[in-house]
Amino acid sequence: MSDIKEILSKNKKIAMIGVSNDPTKASTIVMKYMQKYGFKVFPVNPKAKGQKILGEEVFEKITDIKDQVDIVDVFRPSTEALEIAKDTVKIGAKVLWLQLGIKSKEAKNIVEKNKIEYVEDKCTKMEYQTHFLKIRQAFPVLINK
Repeated sequence: MSDIKEILSKNKKIAMIGVSNDPTKASTIVMKYMQKYGFKVFPVNPKAKGQKILGEEVFEKITDIKDQVDIVDVFRPSTEALEIAKDTVKIGAKVLWLQLGIKSKEAKNIVEKNKIEYVEDKCTKMEYQTHFLKIRQAFPVLINK
């Protein structure tokens, strides 16, 4: 797996699959956080297509996004990762990122064959905090010196 810090430094446009209108959901919290730190986030949720989440228009699927997408960030069950990986290849994204608890060997094989970086079982927000803000997850008030 490549360097997480490098991925988050170079890639600023994220298609976030599974973002919800519910502000208490992890996906929505992560989206808001990534926006705060300069990322352009395209929310993807077929049930909320055409609505706005955190000021951004919601897309039905990543193939509907007209802009370049760097990272496809997935908040969906592992069973959906294979189809998402195929769409990630179709749109020419640079990274397929599966959130905490999500893993897929099939998705990994597809994207890596197509020279797309693969991250699984990690949270973009937590990784950003660790690499750029030097915040420890369990105790965010403790700053690494």
